[in-house]
Formats: sequence, structure tokens, C-alpha cells
Amino acid sequence: MEYVAVLLPSLVVGLLFWFAMKAVFNADKSERQAEARAQAEADARAGLGESPDTGGNR
Repeated sequence: MEYVAVLLPSLVVGLLFWFAMKAVFNADKSERQAEARAQAEADARAGLGESPDTGGNR
């Protein structure tokens, strides 16, 4: 039982850190997607559609 008392605080802190980092990375991913959509909309409004010679994904 003493092993649980010794390891439990570290496990709880580790899990809290993992959840916090997961939330940060998910927020960053969502922000990047929103920024890409906003940039694509701005480019479309400005008439700057993707030209064939720039080759979006290579």
C-alpha cells in the first residue's frame, strides 16, 4: 500500500500535465485550421486563387 501512496501523486500530476498539453495542442491545431480558412477566404475575395504554376501541394 505504501507504493501506491508514493506513486499516486506523481501519476496524478503526470495525467494533469498530459491533459493540459493535449488541450494546448488541440487549441493550436484548431487555430491553425481557422487561420488557413480565413486566409483562403481572403485570397478568394481578392481573386488570388491558386495558380497552376505555384503548385499548392507537391
